[in-house]
Amino acid sequence: MKKIAQIAFALLATMSMLQAQESPKEEDFYKIITPPIPEGIILEVGGLTTMPNGSLAISTRRGEVWIVDNPTSRTPYFRKFATGLHEILGLAYKEGALYCAQRGELTKLIDKNGDGKADVYETVYAWPLSGHYHEYSFGPKLAPDGSFFVSGNVAFGDEEWWRGESRVPGRGWIFHITNDGKYEPYATGVRSPAGISMLNGELFYTDNQGDWMGTGGIFQVKKGSFMGHPAGLKWAANSPVKLTEKQFFAERDNRQNKDDKGRAIKPENTGNETPQFLYQLKEKYDMVQLPAVWLPYGVHGVSTSELILDNTQGNFGPFTGQVFVGDQGQSNIMRIVLEKVKGEYQGASIGFRSGFQSGVLRMAFDKDGSMFVGETNRGWGSAGDANQGLQRLVWNGKMPFEMYTVKAQPDGFEIEFTMPVDRKSAEDLDSYNVSSYLYKHYPVYGSPPINTETVKVVGVKVSDDAKKVRIVLDGMRQYYVHKIQLEGVRAATNSWSLVHTDAYYTLNNIPDGEKLKVSDLKTARSGKTAASVAAPEKEHVSPDGKGKATTDNAGKVPTFAEVKPLLEKNTCLACHAAEKKVVGPSYLDVAKRKYSNDKIVDLIYHPKPENWPDYATPMPPMPQVSKADAMKIASWINSLAK
Repeated sequence: MKKIAQIAFALLATMSMLQAQESPKEEDFYKIITPPIPEGIILEVGGLTTMPNGSLAISTRRGEVWIVDNPTSRTPYFRKFATGLHEILGLAYKEGALYCAQRGELTKLIDKNGDGKADVYETVYAWPLSGHYHEYSFGPKLAPDGSFFVSGNVAFGDEEWWRGESRVPGRGWIFHITNDGKYEPYATGVRSPAGISMLNGELFYTDNQGDWMGTGGIFQVKKGSFMGHPAGLKWAANSPVKLTEKQFFAERDNRQNKDDKGRAIKPENTGNETPQFLYQLKEKYDMVQLPAVWLPYGVHGVSTSELILDNTQGNFGPFTGQVFVGDQGQSNIMRIVLEKVKGEYQGASIGFRSGFQSGVLRMAFDKDGSMFVGETNRGWGSAGDANQGLQRLVWNGKMPFEMYTVKAQPDGFEIEFTMPVDRKSAEDLDSYNVSSYLYKHYPVYGSPPINTETVKVVGVKVSDDAKKVRIVLDGMRQYYVHKIQLEGVRAATNSWSLVHTDAYYTLNNIPDGEKLKVSDLKTARSGKTAASVAAPEKEHVSPDGKGKATTDNAGKVPTFAEVKPLLEKNTCLACHAAEKKVVGPSYLDVAKRKYSNDKIVDLIYHPKPENWPDYATPMPPMPQVSKADAMKIASWINSLAK
């Protein structure tokens, strides 16, 4: 009997230990709630704002404005406030009126007789349009002085649909509408500026991957600044932007004949594959604005949307004062940690919450501290099963184990955590992996990460309270994105791993200051690499569920494990999965078409959107994929049908 009791006790102890070591996930701290929406209301949300009385105002891409009273109750009340407007992609409240950016104007909506409906639609300012479908207008955002900012999408080229053009003034610009209703060009170089935001009185915007934008980015917007896309420069005369098209393209030609260190290269090595970077333009022209944060494409999104500041005073969790950014394509939200170094913003992107029903376009905090999330995918495509909707993200009061801040140091980074770390795991250099890379600045749709290098972790220092870790590195690179992986670090009290183990820090400037001495650091290694302590990846990659590609008559084809790094490097996984529709068709559906390997390779370089009419977002040409990579990918895709 005693022996049975001992066995039972041992089993209970083992189970308790396993439960303690099992790490919670996003949904264990932040719950997604879908409020009831009356039948017949289609909420392709383009704008959200919380009104002073607690009601939620929603604008839709179908040209309607709805007011939701008691929005967090079980029975919210929806009433139509305005209708007949054109693609409203933003909403703001000011002095008793709602303001919206239609496709071609800033409109003031006034309920003059107090019946709950707008009876005055007043044009504040109308801007020109060419009529191209892609000329979206985003905003408005309220400036501290009560004026407004609006951002204008570029049109696309007739022959190359993805090549941005500015056919009329305001396209490819962020512009200012003054309090007396006048138009002022403010900054240019934007491509698809879907998220224009005011953070603590400073203007920011987000851009989407495409030509001249290697991936999505978050930029501070200063008057007269240029963010990298040349289309809007044709209207730079008599504006605060002191950069011309001629200067831009002359500099581009000059950069094509030099490598990233400014050294001359042979003519046969020039062209689109020559490394060109936005920071090189910045070093010559002060008005060039580097992104505060590059968002890794396919990892933290594919279509960057709105920024929102956490001003909930702790009601939304431990991240008050930090910034969240949505992604329309991957239906998720990231957390952004910003800091100013040498007068410029920079910082880290960290995952936060995925699993929304449609593309995340707009966010707004309720008075109770929960976050409303407005969603749409029409014409753009997104993950999730719904085409549109409204959801709410609620914190349950439990503390997640996360990187709270990531700050640059003269010799590495200091990471603060939301709870104390286990000192043994945090002092083990094998708990960390760091690498750095950058994106090309060139007229191709997007860029894979290039110039990737592993950064050596020299040592670490854990603070006395075990809530901070200083990571000292050898080989930090200014302007580069530093991917910091902490897969081996555990929490002190429960052995949890981090909910999100990776941070992507854009290092525009390396701070000055004293570097730590080697004698102050812990330099031991356990021999357990970060990869070995990480949870195994669960990826269903073939119809038989075995996760391996089969062999065809031509010989052995790569396994998914072998081809996955190629798919990641070339950002293929941002839009495609093995068996599930995402932005584009699944690889299994492609395999069912029975294309030859050579045909798939050709389609990578010369896509035919007409082959997939059920998908709203066309695939751009991918000339940056090497022929060898393309052939391996094609071989693996075709193996799935077997």
